[in-house]
Amino acid sequence: MIGRWSLTDALFAAAPAHGERTRALAEVMLERYGVVTRETVRAEGIAGGFSALYAELSKLETLGAARRGYFVESLGGAQFALSAAVERLRGLRTDENDRKALVIAATDPANPYGASLPWPKRDYTGRGPARVPGAYLITIGGKPVLFAEKNGRNLVPLGDHDADQLHEALEALAEHVRKGRIRQLAVERFDGEPVVGSPMEPVLIELGFRQGPRKLTLSA
Repeated sequence: MIGRWSLTDALFAAAPAHGERTRALAEVMLERYGVVTRETVRAEGIAGGFSALYAELSKLETLGAARRGYFVESLGGAQFALSAAVERLRGLRTDENDRKALVIAATDPANPYGASLPWPKRDYTGRGPARVPGAYLITIGGKPVLFAEKNGRNLVPLGDHDADQLHEALEALAEHVRKGRIRQLAVERFDGEPVVGSPMEPVLIELGFRQGPRKLTLSA
């Protein structure tokens, strides 16, 4: 074959041993998620799954770099967390600021839904929520309320929430655009149905969306 070729042995001569790589991966997972469970490891697609990291996570616990406990309800009992993450979880019990709406990228490690926790179950008219680039999740008090597909093409309400909570989530999403954190939203559908002519159209227009023939847009 035509091209320039060279031996690669020298490139990998100083590669760390398997145990060192696994330890580093366990530390990265703790730093990324705060709490590491079987589900988070599975979501990352790590070869060997949770069992491949378990020994190194246990060693980090022995060294005092991690804690083992039952931090996330309904998940497996084998969970490891950073001390700072445990203290933060305790603080959430009384932190009233965390009752506010939060807009977060669907793929952000801080979003547990679709990884550690399942998405809320319901019959979705169109495509349901997923951890895909460009999508956003809006939570209130840590509970998922609204999912926005890339560019806001489809807005999907999650779970059972009243109109006030849904309006608060939409308002937070619109504010995210006004602050320049999202360049533009072009909403064509709400829960899988055309948004133009729907009961949600006047709500979005009130929040600053501009009316178009087939979609409602809001730009930074």
